[in-house]
Amino acid sequence: MTTFFDGKKSFADVPIVDTKIDTAAFLEASEALVKLFDLLGSTAFAVVQKDMTGNIEKVRAKLLADPAQASTLQDLILSEAGTKSKKATQGLLWLVRGLQFTAQAMRNTVNDPSKELQATFTDAYNKTLSKYHGMLVKPIFKVAMMACPYRKDFFQKLGDDQTKVNEELEKWLKALEEIVTIIMDFFAKGDYGKGL
Repeated sequence: MTTFFDGKKSFADVPIVDTKIDTAAFLEASEALVKLFDLLGSTAFAVVQKDMTGNIEKVRAKLLADPAQASTLQDLILSEAGTKSKKATQGLLWLVRGLQFTAQAMRNTVNDPSKELQATFTDAYNKTLSKYHGMLVKPIFKVAMMACPYRKDFFQKLGDDQTKVNEELEKWLKALEEIVTIIMDFFAKGDYGKGL
């Protein structure tokens, strides 16, 4: 019995040493998360996927160009802090915002089995990404939220063995939430997201 999480890099596998997050492993786990939107089965989520993938590429370009200075997410941010070009930092900030939205949507879904995805994802969007989006982007996301599949169909796509799906999902989600919290706190404490 396989689940969506099998054979993919999980956020639970991302090394964190003294709250420093390994960049390469984080990017692999983020790429696996982008595939989660395929299960939502709507082309409306293509915009979300494209945005997240573009941000992953910005962070990866920095990692490849300067592995020593970008081996952890925090080092990457610090390496650009005193420079004019903050392309990777901006990419990371927007990627983490997207991850925060996904984590919130999935947490709402897991914690309240009576709610459909349309409700949990809309609620998560309103609490996370909505405040950063202008009037041109918000309608695109509203369409995506309306296109969410039924809860039972989505969970069926995650895997046949729902007990295993729930265990894997909870482990993945806890790790994702921890990583999002660490990075958001780091951005906030150093005011590294200012103007990005």
